[in-house]
Order: sequence, then structure tokens, then C-alpha cells
Amino acid sequence: MMNLTTPALLFPATSLLLLAYTNRFLVLAQLIRNLQTQDKDDGRDLVIRQILNLRKRIVLTRYMQALGVSSFIMCAVSMFLIFVERDHLAELFFGLSLFLLVLSLLVSLWEIMISTRAIEITLEDMAQKLSTAKPLRRPSE
Repeated sequence: MMNLTTPALLFPATSLLLLAYTNRFLVLAQLIRNLQTQDKDDGRDLVIRQILNLRKRIVLTRYMQALGVSSFIMCAVSMFLIFVERDHLAELFFGLSLFLLVLSLLVSLWEIMISTRAIEITLEDMAQKLSTAKPLRRPSE
């Protein structure tokens, strides 16, 4: 049998998780603003690849947040059901809350994998620019 403290333990974790997701969203927004102001001599292909990557990440962040908030709501409903002594329903809602939290974390992992691909795209572009750049001449030459 579950008591009120069981779902209450999930509250701080879920709150911190939602804060982390909000920070990821803010970073994405900043990356988009930076991409918009990038020099025009940057490769069009690079910018298009980054835009596609950012769009995927925004969609995933939206799902992460929706699943995290849903988990939080189900946890609160579970606590209410314990309070009104509807233990079986409370356990069901708490289980649903945990399931939604796990889904949220899996989507977060997916978004992290995509964000590392964005870094790889940037590194590829930097390596390409360095390989085609003229070598620097030393002042003594």
C-alpha cells in the first residue's frame, strides 16, 4: 500500500527535470537567433543542415516538456487520490506518472543524441574550412 510520501518524492525530481527542459529550450532559441545572424559567407548547406537539426530538437523538446508536465499532473492526482483514500486509483495514476516520466527521459536522450550531431556538423564545417584555407606565412619569411 502506498502512502502520501511515495508520490511526493517524485515532485522535486520532476520540478528539476522541467527546469532542465526549459533551459534546453532557451539554449535552442539562442542557437536559432545566432544562426540567423551568422555571416552570409557560411556555407548554405551548413545552415540548412543546422536548421533541420534545430527543428527536430524543438519538436522533441516540446514532447519532453509535455510528457514531464503530464507526469507531474498524474503524480499530483495520485497524491489527491491517496488523500481521499482511493488507493487503487492512486497507484494506477502513480504508475502512469512514472511511465510518462520515463518516456520524457527517453525523448530527452533522443534530443541529446541529435544535439551531439549538431556539434559534429559544426566540427565538419570547421575542419573543411581549415583544410581549404591558405596556410599562414610567418613574419620572418
